[in-house]
Amino acid sequence: MSGETIPALLKRREERMPKLPDLIATLFDQADIRINGTRPWDMQCHDEAVFGRICDDVSMGLGESYMEGMWDCEALDQFFDRALTANHDRKIRPTPAMLVEAAKARLLNRQSKHRSQKVAKVHYDIGNAFYEAMLDPYMQYTCAYWNGTAENLAAAQEAKLDLICRKLALAPGEKVLELGCGWGGFARYAAEHYGVQVTACNISTAQIEWARARCNGLPVEFRLQDYRDATGVFDKVVAIGLCEHVGYKNYRSFLELAYRCLKPGGIFLLHTIGRNRSVTHTDPWIDRYIFPGGMLPSVAQLGQAMDDLFVLEDWQGFGADYDRTLMAWHANFEQAWPRFSGEYGNRFYRMWRYYLLSCAGAFRSRQTQLWQLVLSKDGIRGGWKRAR
Repeated sequence: MSGETIPALLKRREERMPKLPDLIATLFDQADIRINGTRPWDMQCHDEAVFGRICDDVSMGLGESYMEGMWDCEALDQFFDRALTANHDRKIRPTPAMLVEAAKARLLNRQSKHRSQKVAKVHYDIGNAFYEAMLDPYMQYTCAYWNGTAENLAAAQEAKLDLICRKLALAPGEKVLELGCGWGGFARYAAEHYGVQVTACNISTAQIEWARARCNGLPVEFRLQDYRDATGVFDKVVAIGLCEHVGYKNYRSFLELAYRCLKPGGIFLLHTIGRNRSVTHTDPWIDRYIFPGGMLPSVAQLGQAMDDLFVLEDWQGFGADYDRTLMAWHANFEQAWPRFSGEYGNRFYRMWRYYLLSCAGAFRSRQTQLWQLVLSKDGIRGGWKRAR
């Protein structure tokens, strides 16, 4: 033995180990991101403690340290596009906190009726005026359809709504069930333009009240209820942006409910964000601050859930359109922020900016997808008429 004391040996070992800023800088360099660089997507570090936070818990550390002002980035969307394209999310070993969250997701049904109320309170009930400033006139909080002709967010969202109506082949007088209706934009559009009767359910009181006020006089009924409590038989069923709140333990029962609510020969349209690989947990930062209990399905998970149940008529992906949608929301948010800054505060501003732009980067990198599935109860005789 050298005769060195244990503290001395530990000190020598520490001196030989790469410093945390150097480790993070190496990872960032692989994604063409520089610490305190001059380009819009470079990280501007104000506190070196951020590197320890990132190493302790990548998602939570990066997000919370940004909310606390420990670092900045002019173009967060470009930052995340580069980081995700470099697959850094797959290179980081799971931290103890990540393993605990994964275990909870396996042991618990995090999308139970009781737990689902949390997302309404945390995210959807923060103020209708805030969402009116960020969204389009139909209050669509899902991906727009920038089909080459839409020149702005409002037109792109109407194009999305019309695409869904055409895929469902809606006809006057038909009865439609919408599971998870948000602010009622689809129900209003379908009733106004296609003459259908819509029954729509949602668990957010604020959204339901807003929707009822805008649909007065239309053949639309809004129910304040969990999607699992939906009853009745309908010509068509639609779920736009609900599946992300269903959870992998409930995919099958969710699709079974849609199946039960359809008449023979009926059509179900599912509009959802998706992942390239199957997971049983969600991003920790998104789970805590944005969508508690949220989870994105994979192709395999949806396929298994619909096995021997529905006939798949069509599966369209247009995830790149969500990048543009999120950037439009962000532009509206920034423009309207002076009206809301006193009520919500700077921490909320940084949280919301981080949320919108990190998600835009995820879609731009093609790590996250947007799908529309057309499913028929018995198979459409002669085939489904393709709509795009």
